[in-house]
Amino acid sequence: MKELNSCKEAMAESMEKKYFSVAHLYKDEKAMDMHIHDCYELYYSISGGKQFLIDNKLYDVAPGDIFLISQYDSHYLTQIDKELHERIVIMIDPEFMKSVSSEETNLNACFEREGEEHSHKISLNQEQQKRFLYFVNKILTSNGYGHDLLEKATFVELFLMINKIVIDRDSNKQDEEVATYNEQVDAILSYLNNNIQNPVSIGDLAKHFYISESYICRIFKSATGTTINKYMTARRISIAKSLLAEGKGVSEVCEECGFSDYSNFLKAFTKSVGISPKKYSQNCYR
Repeated sequence: MKELNSCKEAMAESMEKKYFSVAHLYKDEKAMDMHIHDCYELYYSISGGKQFLIDNKLYDVAPGDIFLISQYDSHYLTQIDKELHERIVIMIDPEFMKSVSSEETNLNACFEREGEEHSHKISLNQEQQKRFLYFVNKILTSNGYGHDLLEKATFVELFLMINKIVIDRDSNKQDEEVATYNEQVDAILSYLNNNIQNPVSIGDLAKHFYISESYICRIFKSATGTTINKYMTARRISIAKSLLAEGKGVSEVCEECGFSDYSNFLKAFTKSVGISPKKYSQNCYR
């Protein structure tokens, strides 16, 4: 398999080929705003960074950390160190992952965790880090006769390991600590997500928390790297994708996600996802 050097290229290739792709990145691409994509993403940090905002949670990023991001998770990598930022990103088409699973073993499971206690992050120990890099190198260096089967078999081995780590962590109740900027930002994130169905203005937030509009915007941007409005739009679209995939109607989804009107929903969804909500819903049931 060819090693890519662009996150966006890996994303596009995995979806186009209905397969998976691997990117090894040594420097920053232009940072994307809070975003969502239609593939699974495994993000493995080699050199570390500062923070990852996924849905309503902020995580510290350290060497050896893995972040598991589903097609419904809005996310944004923020406050990256200006030094070398090395990471490996694996993008996976969800249908491919399903095809290599079995009735007894669902490899999608590590991406499908839900609930307030769910953590997107797992921290690998030294032995696990070596094993992870061994599998990635085996995938990237496979060639010649049978390379496709070897790639696929190694991919399955890798995600058997990942899922086993997640299961062991959850069964031992050793969820990763969620790192938050401060209590105010943590409270703001919780409030926004608890009121996702309602129109929430900066003024409403300022009044609720008894602080000025300029201050609340400043501390939120400083902690998350994005604005409150961009964050809310991304979260609403993330939830809309999940509801559409469940079979709910477009108008019902628009209302449940807190968009002010259908035209705003249509414009925001199409800009973010690349297709209209109706088309997205139809694609989920092909």
